[in-house]
Amino acid sequence: MLFQIPQEIEDYLKELDAFIEAEIRPLENRDDNIRFFDHRREHARTDWDNQGLPRHEWEELLNEMKSRADAAGHFRYALPEEFGGRNGSNLAMARIREHLAHKGLGLHNDLQNESSVVGNLMSPLQLRDFGTPEQKAKYMNALLERRIFWAFGLTEEAHGSDATWMETRAVREQRDGVDGWLINGEKMWTTGLHVATHVLLYARHSGRDGDAKGIGCFIVPTDAPGFAIGEYLWTLNMPTDHPKCTLHDVWVPDDAILGDIDNGLACAMHFVHESRIRQAASSLGAAQYCIDQSVAYAKQRKPFGKALATNQGVQFPLVELHTEAAMLRLLIYATAQQMDEIPKVDVPKQLTDRVSMCNYRANRLVCNAADTAMQVHGGIGYSRHKPFEHIYRHHRRYRITEGAEEIQLRKIAGKLFNFF
Repeated sequence: MLFQIPQEIEDYLKELDAFIEAEIRPLENRDDNIRFFDHRREHARTDWDNQGLPRHEWEELLNEMKSRADAAGHFRYALPEEFGGRNGSNLAMARIREHLAHKGLGLHNDLQNESSVVGNLMSPLQLRDFGTPEQKAKYMNALLERRIFWAFGLTEEAHGSDATWMETRAVREQRDGVDGWLINGEKMWTTGLHVATHVLLYARHSGRDGDAKGIGCFIVPTDAPGFAIGEYLWTLNMPTDHPKCTLHDVWVPDDAILGDIDNGLACAMHFVHESRIRQAASSLGAAQYCIDQSVAYAKQRKPFGKALATNQGVQFPLVELHTEAAMLRLLIYATAQQMDEIPKVDVPKQLTDRVSMCNYRANRLVCNAADTAMQVHGGIGYSRHKPFEHIYRHHRRYRITEGAEEIQLRKIAGKLFNFF
């Protein structure tokens, strides 16, 4: 391997593994908690009679995992020391995400919920970089201690990747002598809204459709009059916590604005490259898990008196996947390291195409690897007694969310053909 991961990161993986074995595996196996990870997982997690929401027992287990990880100093690893973190770099987080996903299904790193012993925490950094002193005093500790939760309200039913065409509107209105904003509109895929206390909600207040300027980011309490949660959208990957919501004359004061009122999309884009490189690393780890499991099974399974592994029809698809994983690994690590070496504001200018390459290829790879693993394993691979269907269902969404792969391709093309 040409790229050498710093020894301190590899040492931290050993520390993480020890913590997982000592604290998380026993919790995973206590009181039949394994039902959330074996063939019963989708049913055990989903309250089918309550809009398909996550069952309370499932979320309680995830919260217990997070609390243990936080107490041990792992959950906030990526955050700055000022927030109780370890200043985790992009390279370290990429390596960690790959490592945890490569372990397979488990409480240490759940796929469906995106909950991990090392958290992918965005809101505190958004608040640090865009919040006023008063907002930081009001929200920061509560966010870090998980007493409040911010959902994310950007996508609309008619507007996804074309967010600058959003139809949700905010207009100035003063109430009881307090300057503020009246918001009307709707949002979709507002993940986590069933437990959220607030939504970072984006609304246009000026400018023309298609302009990036003129969109503000508003911290909207979910109990505000006029805010309503609608249908929870059932997905390939259940349970669901992805509802629609509507805002009818929802009023918020000026101090609910996060960042520059004219450039609210900067808040939305603040974490996108870090998130995409971590997502790519997670997809890579899960893909390698599928490959490794398939190789092991092909050696063990002996139809017609000889191991599956002796057949080139089995070998070659796995060789193709394994080769692509090896190449992607180097690209992901190198890109993550480059992200650490330049100022954050320069990442979109210099590395957006590289991040997009990592993201779309890794997300395709894991879907192909999970599908191949099902095929190699035959009937049992198609069943829920193996984890491949779950891996596929989870990672398939990444080819749409966090910027659809067509958007990633457009970014790469833009750099390649000097369109920007």
